[in-house]
Amino acid sequence: MRKILIVGAGQSGLQLALGLQSQGYEVTLMSNRTADEIRAGRVMSTQCMFHTALQHERDLALNFWESQAPRIEGLGVSVAAPGSHAEPGGTQRAVDWVGKLDGYAQSVDQRLKMAGWMETFAQRGGQLVIHGAAVSDLDFFASRYDLTLVSAGKGELVSMFARDASRSPYDAPQRALAVAYVHGLGPRPEHPDFDAVRCNLVPGVGELFIMPTLTNSGRADILFWEGIPGGPLDVFAGVRDPNEHLATTLELMERFTPWEYARATKVELTDANGTLAGRYAPTVRKPIGQLPSGGLVLGVADVVVANDPITGQGSNSASKCAASYLASIIGHGDRPFDAEWMQTAFDRYWETAQHVTRWTNAMLAPPPEHVLNLIGAAGELQPVADRFANGFNDPADFDNFFFEAEKAEAYLASLG
Repeated sequence: MRKILIVGAGQSGLQLALGLQSQGYEVTLMSNRTADEIRAGRVMSTQCMFHTALQHERDLALNFWESQAPRIEGLGVSVAAPGSHAEPGGTQRAVDWVGKLDGYAQSVDQRLKMAGWMETFAQRGGQLVIHGAAVSDLDFFASRYDLTLVSAGKGELVSMFARDASRSPYDAPQRALAVAYVHGLGPRPEHPDFDAVRCNLVPGVGELFIMPTLTNSGRADILFWEGIPGGPLDVFAGVRDPNEHLATTLELMERFTPWEYARATKVELTDANGTLAGRYAPTVRKPIGQLPSGGLVLGVADVVVANDPITGQGSNSASKCAASYLASIIGHGDRPFDAEWMQTAFDRYWETAQHVTRWTNAMLAPPPEHVLNLIGAAGELQPVADRFANGFNDPADFDNFFFEAEKAEAYLASLG
């Protein structure tokens, strides 16, 4: 029986651990927190998983919360009219539409999901080690395993993986991030009969995303500001009090997205740990890390491909990476997991991930005219809105109509 060590108990690490466990591998999982500590801790992320990523969970029978989590059937975009937020309450929408998803999306608070999955892993006989691993720890442990995977996307371990400058155009954070989980948000009046992720774009300022979710206390919604650094949304760094964080979130909604503020006047935090703020530079790293003793480890998910959350791809990419690595490991049989195999396994995942990275980096930059035309056309042509929405599930499709003006024009002409 092959022995595999996975360091990090997030979406990718746990999904991969449970998948390998189901195939008879002897898996050890290292986490720096217990399931109870995760469940009672601070929110770790925003997340909205689209059909393909959800199907990877279903394939492993890990969709424990599917019947409870809201079914997100659409994805909507609103664009504030340029300059209209100069006066209080004056912001108007230049664009507003919603596309329908072919398969519904869902969001489950990672505190709820990761705690549940971790307990399931242990109940199924997995070896769970609660320990915040350093490089020296890995150096000690790795020689005892056939393969070591690093799925902890923050901290010292990431330093083992060199930045891939050719795939990382940004060397500094492009957005300041601020998250609040709330109860009491009203429905979006444009579509009160179904749930949708709402993407609100404020040109030159940033973005507000709102997504239905399931948390420890039931149905909730995530209010998520992405502010251009140094701009009017970049005000959360010094905020420590969760109620002040929520108040600031709502003040910015009232100023920049009053149409969303109108349904948020009665919200309250889901819990005292329901806020999060931070920033990081989107980075692609080389997939193989070398330990001081010479042993090799393979990076997983956002250890090696960390995109800004502006396109909502983090948990989707983590799920897709785990599924890809699972197939690569199973397909390798009893042969050694050497550097060549590690690079090949990553390259197989990169075939999918490269589309996410290209699209996400494009969305961080001011949109060119043809993209503005596409977003505007989606308000008049439902097929454009639907295609844009479903691109969140399959970002590879953006290559066909989004990045190049000629392809965008040809696509719109084909609908005319």
